[in-house]
Amino acid sequence: MAEPTQTQTVAQRGANWKTYIPVSLLILLPVYWQPRVQAGDLSSHIYNAWLAQLIEAGRTEGLQIVSQTTNILFDLILGSLLPVVGAELAQRISVSLAVLVFVWGAFQFVSVVAERKAWNMLPCIAMLAYGWVFQMGFFNFYLSLGFCFCALSLLWDWKPRGIAFAVPLVLLAYLAHALPVVWMCGLLAYQWLARRVAPGTRVFITAGSLLAMVALHAAVGHTVFSRWSPQQITTSTGANQVWVFDNKYYVVLIGLLIVWSLLFLDLMRKSGAQTVVSSIPLQFCVLSAAAVFILPSTVLIPGFQHTLVYIAERMSLGVGVCVCALLGAAIPKTRERYALAILAAVFFAFLFRDERILNSVEDRIDGIISQLPVGPGVIGAVADPNLRAIRAVAPNPYVTASYDDSWKIQDGSYVVKERDLSLLQFILDEGGRMRIQTMKAGIPCGSTVLKALPALLGNG
Repeated sequence: MAEPTQTQTVAQRGANWKTYIPVSLLILLPVYWQPRVQAGDLSSHIYNAWLAQLIEAGRTEGLQIVSQTTNILFDLILGSLLPVVGAELAQRISVSLAVLVFVWGAFQFVSVVAERKAWNMLPCIAMLAYGWVFQMGFFNFYLSLGFCFCALSLLWDWKPRGIAFAVPLVLLAYLAHALPVVWMCGLLAYQWLARRVAPGTRVFITAGSLLAMVALHAAVGHTVFSRWSPQQITTSTGANQVWVFDNKYYVVLIGLLIVWSLLFLDLMRKSGAQTVVSSIPLQFCVLSAAAVFILPSTVLIPGFQHTLVYIAERMSLGVGVCVCALLGAAIPKTRERYALAILAAVFFAFLFRDERILNSVEDRIDGIISQLPVGPGVIGAVADPNLRAIRAVAPNPYVTASYDDSWKIQDGSYVVKERDLSLLQFILDEGGRMRIQTMKAGIPCGSTVLKALPALLGNG
């Protein structure tokens, strides 16, 4: 095949940019289509960035900014933008950067593994991008995983140029969150070993890896506090990422599993069962899925003041992208192309509807909170203050100084203390109306249930 001329190369690059820019704008639409970005912990990231400004200005007591090497990149981006463009634009820009890093990092990895531009898998990647991890607001983890996929694509062939470009990406990934970096290193170690043995004997490396996971599970369980549940198997396919709110998302989840199964069967017919089963992309899926199921989902890491939670649920996002990488080599039939497009349309239609409802609920809450005088603290069972790089060193009016107290406030078991007064609580009364009540010392804060999303067909 003839080498492309310089003119052809420039033209191809221009065509690529003309494709990537509009696709990027389309992918970012969910970040801007509502008055607020609905993404769980995003509110705590914004609050932390605001607190960091107050701390640096010496306007707080009982708080300090501590040195931290990981789980901080998104906060650094948000914190640097906040004083320049304000909270509203700062969060939109920060989230947009995170989405683009994840989507194009995943797309590049899938394309490198599939050995072609895997545009056919972009609807899957887009749904995964706005799935459970995004909706929970785990943006440091999310950013890290995007950078890790970029690095994996560069390290796929272990060429010096790729290694050189991958190193700074791995450092950025670690600055964002260490968990995806550990996962990536495990996959790279397997790949390095697997390429040095015959495909038929890779099963022994895979078996050894699975036994090592079981041994690690036992070791962690006997040395530190951890939790594991057999229900983690439900997160091992990665498709669970599209179940973000209520049960109607099962339609998308089941549909996605069916399409993936059809593509896998097509790939088996095209390449041969033995070739696919012994391939590194399939083993990446197997090992990642096994790690999600076998390893604990909650671990109290020595030296940290709180546990690392939702490990299985987070890493299922990595499994989902690995499945896309495996299936990227399949040539989808017309029915499968239409099915993916329809599933993506249904998923984002559900998302738009639900986020609009959640925004209306927040409008009602804002209306009530805005009537309160300045000074008293307000708690609610839905609050989840994630301190991240800010640490409470003494009781203060901004955040709870105890991680244990924070969890108790969230689940309603916290008993109000004299020093908390005056403390207010946001609740629903017996008629389902939102209101504020004054808390008394010695009384558990309790919790009330709000069903924010009505049934899609209006049947409750």
